[in-house]
Amino acid sequence: MSRHADGLDRRRFLAVCSVAGLGQGLLPGVLWGMAAQVSTTETAGAGVDHDHLAAITPEMIDAAAAIAAVKLTAEQKTMVLEGLKQQRESVLVIRSMKIPNQVAPAFVFDPVPAGMKLETERRPMRMSKAPDAKKLAASASVVGGEGLAFASVRELAELVKTRKVASVELTKMYLARLKRYDPRLHFLITLTEERALKQAADADREIAAGRYRGPLHGIPWGAKDLLAVKGYPTTWGAAGFEQQSFDYDATVVERLDAAGAVLVAKLTMGALAQGDLWFGARTRNPWNPKQGSSGSSAGSASAVSAGCVGFAIGTETLGSISSPSTRCGVTGLRPTFGLVPRTGAMALSWTMDKIGPICRVVEDCALVMSVIYGPDGHDRSVKDAAFNWDADLDWKKLRVGYLKDEFDMPVLEAGASEEKKRDFARDTYDAKYGQAALDALRKMGVKLIEVKMPKGYHFGDITPVLAAEAAAAFDELTLSGRDALLTGQESFDWPNTFRKARFYSAVDYIQAQRARMLAIDGMAKLFREVDVVVTPSNGAQLSGTNLTGNPAVIVPNGVRGTDAPAPDHDGDGDRKNTGGPGTPVSLTFLGALYSDARLAAFARAYQESTGFHRLHPKLD
Repeated sequence: MSRHADGLDRRRFLAVCSVAGLGQGLLPGVLWGMAAQVSTTETAGAGVDHDHLAAITPEMIDAAAAIAAVKLTAEQKTMVLEGLKQQRESVLVIRSMKIPNQVAPAFVFDPVPAGMKLETERRPMRMSKAPDAKKLAASASVVGGEGLAFASVRELAELVKTRKVASVELTKMYLARLKRYDPRLHFLITLTEERALKQAADADREIAAGRYRGPLHGIPWGAKDLLAVKGYPTTWGAAGFEQQSFDYDATVVERLDAAGAVLVAKLTMGALAQGDLWFGARTRNPWNPKQGSSGSSAGSASAVSAGCVGFAIGTETLGSISSPSTRCGVTGLRPTFGLVPRTGAMALSWTMDKIGPICRVVEDCALVMSVIYGPDGHDRSVKDAAFNWDADLDWKKLRVGYLKDEFDMPVLEAGASEEKKRDFARDTYDAKYGQAALDALRKMGVKLIEVKMPKGYHFGDITPVLAAEAAAAFDELTLSGRDALLTGQESFDWPNTFRKARFYSAVDYIQAQRARMLAIDGMAKLFREVDVVVTPSNGAQLSGTNLTGNPAVIVPNGVRGTDAPAPDHDGDGDRKNTGGPGTPVSLTFLGALYSDARLAAFARAYQESTGFHRLHPKLD
């Protein structure tokens, strides 16, 4: 490692700055100069070797206090000095342990407010009426034998169950499509072809012998590449992790294996679960390959949209199911926090990570959820709550609210910039889809109740807890300097975010978590008034409901045409995105904690009424 003319190397400087919560990254030049001066003086006067840490000085404490927004008197600085030395030693001891990503903190986030009772009784799943297998089988031969590429899991399940179509046939079809369209869409990291063909052959033999496991038996699926699969790399989408592998399967993988589902691929994700940019390329939107697919469940949404898997598994911390489902025109179910175990999945934020299905229709999401939810004895955040799917639930009895402010037409301020005008034009265009959705709900007989998101809880100001947890999850990446290997190196990418998070004190983290409990109580109050909330998929609800752990179902709500204004960027780091032809829009339904099945039943009713899920991108 190179040394600077002033005698201070970078490793030493980082250690100096760690003493009072100053971080491990790119600090203001004045602090670098200050630390260098301290090092030079100390070396000359006390003979301190460069391989040792510089002494903590009152000047360093002043700088740290300014960043932390606290004031200390000279006497207080003197008193705290010795304690900081001891504290630094403790930090270095813990840091030397090199704790693996999969080790969770010794606390468990629980979003359930006081007094709330969870439904724990598991009842038999009630699927929709079985589709006509003969008609479906007839369509299987069209489009070069790939007429079932866009079929729902419910449809495919009926064909496999009745042996009109073999699982091996479906598996080979999806494997071929993955290979064909990946060069254009970049949604594939690893094909699990050998594993898939064996699973499919086993499924066909079992079904022929009368041992049918359920609606996922023999159905090909894809996993976001943060789920461990024994015998295959688990790359987390990040440069430097391309060869990483684990000798176990994630709980979700184990449960889907037990249900007879066929894993055909490990799909792309934005590096370390951010955006759609991974170490190989940027995953693309099948509707408009000029666009990224959004992220971070980029490959899962893109592959489902392109008809290259029967269903996929994604994860969400702050929009990573919602955003790509919207962009790619598919259906996502972001479950209640603590409904699906995350054992064997990459940890980003222990108090916000959630695993859920990305599918073509709502019922498919419910069928997948029915398999993957529930305690596994390892992820202590998972509750013993039931997910009882009933496709025929009487949704007309539900109280349905809508966030009126989010559906209002935008207003252009006088003297707006050209960028603001473009945003206004785009938002106006998209608002029309929202208004049409409300009209469609009213035509279904839904009496919409005007509601508002809980006010005064400052959701955006609580979200730094995510970055703090993520920085801890990837502490070694930052300290080792291997964060330089990551493809994204802009201010909004993880390397800079992890560095910035080191300035966030433990006290402020805990205070934000306390504010989060107030937000949870506020959201619980909202869902005592209504059972379902209808909202556009963006807006304040996205951060709010991810923090409070509430479930969401995201459904296609039309396709923005070629006349739609194009945004300059969409927040996923792709500055070259264009509106272009075929840009889907979506609608989101929110529910109370652990009301996921009921919420999905209502979302399915809307989906069946509008039919937007039947639209598919033109790939050839």
